[in-house]
Amino acid sequence: MEMFDLLAQRARVTPDRPALEDLDSGECYDYRQLNEHASRLAAAAREHWGLQEGDRLAYLGHSRAEFFAMLFGCAKAGLILVPLNWRLAEPELEVLLDDCDPRALIFGGEFAEVAASLGNRWVTMTLVALDGAAAGQRDYHLDLAASTPDFRPHAEKSPDTPWYLLYTSGTTGRPKGVIQTFRMMLANHLNIGLAVNLTSDDVLLNVLPLFHTAGINLYSSAVLLVGGCVLVSRSFDPNQALQVLQGRATIFFGVPAVYQALLDHPEFDGERLKRVRSWGCGGAPLSLPVAKRYADAGIRIRTGMGMTETGPTVFLLDEALVLDKIGSVGRPQLLTEVRIVDRNGNDVADGEPGELLIRGPNVTPGYWNRPDATAEAIREDGWLHSGDVARCDEDGCYYIVDRWKDMYISGGENVYPAEVEQVLEQHPAIAEVAVVGMPDERWGEVGKAYFGLKSDFPAPEEDELRAFCRARLAGYKVPKAFQVLAALPRNALGKVIKQELRDDAARN
Repeated sequence: MEMFDLLAQRARVTPDRPALEDLDSGECYDYRQLNEHASRLAAAAREHWGLQEGDRLAYLGHSRAEFFAMLFGCAKAGLILVPLNWRLAEPELEVLLDDCDPRALIFGGEFAEVAASLGNRWVTMTLVALDGAAAGQRDYHLDLAASTPDFRPHAEKSPDTPWYLLYTSGTTGRPKGVIQTFRMMLANHLNIGLAVNLTSDDVLLNVLPLFHTAGINLYSSAVLLVGGCVLVSRSFDPNQALQVLQGRATIFFGVPAVYQALLDHPEFDGERLKRVRSWGCGGAPLSLPVAKRYADAGIRIRTGMGMTETGPTVFLLDEALVLDKIGSVGRPQLLTEVRIVDRNGNDVADGEPGELLIRGPNVTPGYWNRPDATAEAIREDGWLHSGDVARCDEDGCYYIVDRWKDMYISGGENVYPAEVEQVLEQHPAIAEVAVVGMPDERWGEVGKAYFGLKSDFPAPEEDELRAFCRARLAGYKVPKAFQVLAALPRNALGKVIKQELRDDAARN
């Protein structure tokens, strides 16, 4: 199998069908126009920005329709796109640029000052402005207009040729650039597209950032490959999202924080959202109370699980099992193998927890410039060690128990914080909670729970919370300490940054 021009092929099949709409600018593309835009970008990169095959092209900006032209344009030119996390501080961005060494940086007007500052350090990096160029910078739209698009098929490439890099959040250390390939995108397209029955009639509302795999691949890339339409929102706005979900979208994928915000909106009405035929959730566990409230409104949210390293789809819960298997991420999808092993690498019995291993064409070939990290993560016979603790029930449905690194040992017993969090989420005053282990002279480690309050609820006493937990958990699982926070620290996908909480617990 050779890598071919997916967008050009789609434009030949359905040239006039709508492909993209930018909900903020109003700009629209059909597949012929999107293919031309991507082809012009490939030409501009060579003719005006000085890039050659294998070079990195970075992007710093909010989600916008042009991003997908950049993505497929890089495939045409043999370039590697590097979407940068715009939420990072400038020193954090410098770490990423040091690692990937891009020859050019495309940036949105909202990041003009940061881009100019970065350009002063990386003097060989061409700055390309999307929203008006300053002196010494290239103008994105003028350069594309002055370029001659090449619509001929590009040279054949291995399906494992690096296409784009996605950097891990770095919440546990130095960020790593996860190599994304044509093979991974095609495998994800089959894994998720078949599971949710994507067709060319589907319309996706994409509210997730495009520097993460969920923003690109759940389900945008899969929708584009099948000939559907993607509505791109610059950022998540509950008002805008509800209007689009009520009037235009047929499929939706969000993270738990997005689902919570929609649920809290005064105009949320499950009856008015029946146009959406498929709801998906990932990135972090969807709490049981939220899942049940949606189910009561007639909406079945299919939870799943994946990683940047897996393209991302690994698991998805069958819609028929949503109410019976709340908390499960479902079964492995078509092009994915999984195992659950103990610390010695032996397969565990059904129902027993262990580390989740993943193998298949959806797994990354490795990390950019990090052979050490690649060798640590992808070991014998191509199995990726996920770092997640999972278990499988008698029906073949999988549950993510916790992160391997989040587990702590109290008095010789393994404690999985996610189990404790699920209990505390049932307390009427608690809106969100995260539990971490902290040092203890007697037990080795004990739990500390950080939580946020629901509006109009006073903070419960620690003794009350301990009693609440003790009635539902073994004694060694009950947190020793509790602390109220205005908000839990989270990354761009809504995942709690537990390392910050562990550091705080160790200090206090």
